[in-house]
Amino acid sequence: MNKEKIMLGIAPIGWTNDDMPDLGAENTFEQCVSEMALAGFSGCEIGNKYPSDPDVLKKALDLRNMRIANRWFSSFILTKPFEEVEADFRANCAFLQKMGAKRIGASEQSYSIQGTDKAVFDEKPVIGDADWKKLCDGLNKLGDIAKEYGISLVYHHHMGTVVQTPEEIDRLMEGTDPSKFSLLYDTGHLAYMGADYLAVLKKYVGRIKHVHLKDVRPEVVKKVKENHLSFLQGVRMGTFTVPGDGAIDFAPVFDILDKAGYEGWLLVEAEQDPAIANPFEYALKARKYIAEKAGL
Repeated sequence: MNKEKIMLGIAPIGWTNDDMPDLGAENTFEQCVSEMALAGFSGCEIGNKYPSDPDVLKKALDLRNMRIANRWFSSFILTKPFEEVEADFRANCAFLQKMGAKRIGASEQSYSIQGTDKAVFDEKPVIGDADWKKLCDGLNKLGDIAKEYGISLVYHHHMGTVVQTPEEIDRLMEGTDPSKFSLLYDTGHLAYMGADYLAVLKKYVGRIKHVHLKDVRPEVVKKVKENHLSFLQGVRMGTFTVPGDGAIDFAPVFDILDKAGYEGWLLVEAEQDPAIANPFEYALKARKYIAEKAGL
């Protein structure tokens, strides 16, 4: 892949988990970003221990030659007044603008079960036509707002939410404006549910502006499904891991992105229990694998 067009980052969720703060409670922000840089990454997303003052955060990252690539945004377009969602979104965009970031990754959290104890394979929320229109219209509006800050809105399809399956991704992409809205493509979430992640990539590669490189352990996914476990229970058991440690062959992923002329971030995101999976060790493993498979 073209080193001049691609930037490599890693998410802090391997060090400190936003949904389960006990995972990685012992790890500091400074340790996290230092180990990211030492492992050979140049960017990251924002975690729960990151300084909220952009000047403080920027100084810490500059010392390590690191940048912010993206930030998760929980949207509630279906269940909250849009004015409330917009105010929260603008605050996030303003912060990212100060950090020089060019992406904000939304995920609709209305009706989401990803942070609950509900069985992720059995109780996934499904929405009707009216909600689909409301969601797509709202995302188009957020896309326009993001552009005011020089940022692109990308959407993170996610297990346990209203946009999880390839069919739901289709509905989302059909209902949104390509000039305002792009996809955050995540290998792990599609592989988790047994979807053809390469087919989704091929179909939407022209509208993908951010990529999460997440691997899965099928034997753990099988246990989650058979025992009707929640998304978070699966995380604790080791559903996810870094590229090169699970079942996904990322060579075709890199090839499709390269042939399409993808420009932007490839970001390793693999939430695990850091007491079991040492985050620095796994960051090094991912970096080595990406160098071998993508030439980056």
